Amino acid sequence: MEEDADGLLLRHNDALAISLNVLDFKIKRVLVGLGSSSNIIRWRVLEQAKLTGSIIPALKLLVGFNLASVTTRGEILLSTNAEGVMKMTLFEVVDGDMGYNIILRRPWLHEMKVVPSTYHKPLKFPTLEGIKQIRGDQPTTRERNVISVSISKGNEHAA
Repeated sequence: MEEDADGLLLRHNDALAISLNVLDFKIKRVLVGLGSSSNIIRWRVLEQAKLTGSIIPALKLLVGFNLASVTTRGEILLSTNAEGVMKMTLFEVVDGDMGYNIILRRPWLHEMKVVPSTYHKPLKFPTLEGIKQIRGDQPTTRERNVISVSISKGNEHAA
């Protein structure tokens, strides 16, 4: 609905990024992507949460990830809390900078029965109490885009 776009800077092409509670941590810069079938979490997030010992060794090659192929460092099963809806979520663990702390893909979206709107920026999903939503964080996405463009331009001048 058009009122879902209230407060957005319109005529945008911004990614859909949210904040999400994982275990007892509020994780910012969570990209919601409709693409692949793997949920991804950065090694550094698990390191900061002192959870690297819970990683299950499993090497997988993610092709097309971050404009390249990357080998995962393992998998981890974590509890996610979206507006009171708790789900155990399997994440592939990736080392290095990927711009976001977590990338949620089809497995989580389908498990939650999420209806995302990349234009209006909410995720809506059914609960026992009715439809709940998580609003996208457009300012964080735009900040991330500015950093990416600055880094890219800096690399061009250095070459």
